Amino acid sequence: MRYLPHTEEEIQEMLKIIGVDSIDAIFQEVPENARRDGEIPLEPPLDEVSLMRHLEFLANKNEGARFLSFLGGGCYHHHIPPVVDQLLLRNEFYTAYTPYQAEVSQGTLQAIFEFQTIVCELFGMDVANASMYDVASATGEALLMARRVTGRPKAILSEALHPDLIETCRTYVASSGMAVETIGFAEDGCTDINALEGALDSNTACVVVGYPNFFGVVEKLDAVVRRAHAWGALVVSVTHEPYALGVLEPPGHVGVDIAVGEGQPLAVPPSYGGPGVGLLGIRGDKEMIQQLPGRLVGQTVDRQGQRAFVLTLSTREQHIRREKATSNICTNHNLIALAMAIRTALLGKRGFVEVSRLCLAKTEYLKKRLLESKRFILPFSAPTFNEVTLRFLDGSAEDLIKEMASHGVLVGPPLSRWKRFQQGGHDSDFLLAVTERHSRAEIDRLVELLTSVE
Repeated sequence: MRYLPHTEEEIQEMLKIIGVDSIDAIFQEVPENARRDGEIPLEPPLDEVSLMRHLEFLANKNEGARFLSFLGGGCYHHHIPPVVDQLLLRNEFYTAYTPYQAEVSQGTLQAIFEFQTIVCELFGMDVANASMYDVASATGEALLMARRVTGRPKAILSEALHPDLIETCRTYVASSGMAVETIGFAEDGCTDINALEGALDSNTACVVVGYPNFFGVVEKLDAVVRRAHAWGALVVSVTHEPYALGVLEPPGHVGVDIAVGEGQPLAVPPSYGGPGVGLLGIRGDKEMIQQLPGRLVGQTVDRQGQRAFVLTLSTREQHIRREKATSNICTNHNLIALAMAIRTALLGKRGFVEVSRLCLAKTEYLKKRLLESKRFILPFSAPTFNEVTLRFLDGSAEDLIKEMASHGVLVGPPLSRWKRFQQGGHDSDFLLAVTERHSRAEIDRLVELLTSVE
């Protein structure tokens, strides 16, 4: 929609209706010392040729675009074919918003339905919603959902989850009165099962663990599920790297009740951490479905018996009575969800598994080379997928990361970035991730630089 500015006559008419004499009068509640008098000192406008030249100049200053990146920490750089962007640019997709009059938006609804189907297949779940904002918001919604389903006030989160995700969850449920407790991790990098047994009680609504977790470690989901279910608590798995599910058992197949994840690695480049698309799948019993946050697109038939799609469930406060709303998320990340669906469909099941196996094999090769150097060890012994925590034996992780950046290679982040890891000997620990984008030559270059740092 083009921007149509208001005429002076229209502005005066609106001011008269609301009962003020000027636009400035609307802002009288703002303290004078917080207001700005006069024009904002902006540079003069540029013609199109000059603007393009200026943007190219700024882009050429971005040295990071030429770096070789092995960054991890929850956001991963996989190959996204150009066809994904080209399909997203179609007008019916690129400009589509929430289908308020859903039945006339059959194309949009079908795209969401296909996305939901893909998420169900990835997670091994029965039902998936039309997406959340990102993995953190999806996890927060899972906690609130677990409370509604169980009627219990406490969530147990593993400290092997991403620290930022834990803090997001605390903020998310703060006004609900839900208590968030954390339990530590064992020497192998997995959630401490003994600590979990000591924390579980009749007030526990859910237990939340990563799959893989923040350290790149593959959690023992079956052990967590057995103990949580013995107390009647739900289990929530959190997957930042969806490609891991190409080689791991889907969480739904081992008894997880709510599986959440991040679709960014299958949809868009990292781009400084986003945008993302939150994935949320659940087992399909009626009680769980009725408490599902967000939207749910369903398939039916029309009067002529033809396949049709409808907005089966829409649980935010704009659609139903506020007290019955299960979520205040105002929209799904439809464009990013569509990108994920397109990329996954292009891969197919075989292609998806092949990429997953490539990521795993390349990571194992890197681990082997670095351990042979005797300058690095693995602080955690449990299996990993494409991300690994390494400990530098000859100095701090932050100094190592800075040195690597000076050679045009990005690794990290260091665990010491987060307060919870600043104690307990983690100063030399950092994360490192490998994807199918990395060639053997690039991995060898990384090893050479890491092992030659003074």
